[in-house]
Amino acid sequence: MEVGHQDAHACDAAVSLAFTILGKRWNGMIIDGLGGGPLSFAALRRTVTGISDAVLSDRLSELTEASLLSRDVDPGPPVTVTYALTPGGEQLLPVLEQLGQWASRNLTVPQHKARASA
Repeated sequence: MEVGHQDAHACDAAVSLAFTILGKRWNGMIIDGLGGGPLSFAALRRTVTGISDAVLSDRLSELTEASLLSRDVDPGPPVTVTYALTPGGEQLLPVLEQLGQWASRNLTVPQHKARASA
């Protein structure tokens, strides 16, 4: 096998891994919401409009496990939990911005979906 082919395969695997996390609904919005600094669960719920508590909790756990977020517990009183981007999560912010700009320029909403959301 050629070295170039091995590099391409490794890149494909890395992109596939990235999209197993970033491809899930809400994850990009959570990361973007934390771009301004640490937030509590309640503040994140207000920032990510439309997400349920259960889904937010699940996504926060997944992003923390992936080392994109950190979870800080202050024993208080009262006990407070805040979430923040790790350095790896912070590195995603410009990538998400570029992806959004690319999508705005190159992707269109299918007509059947545009009518359904109107």
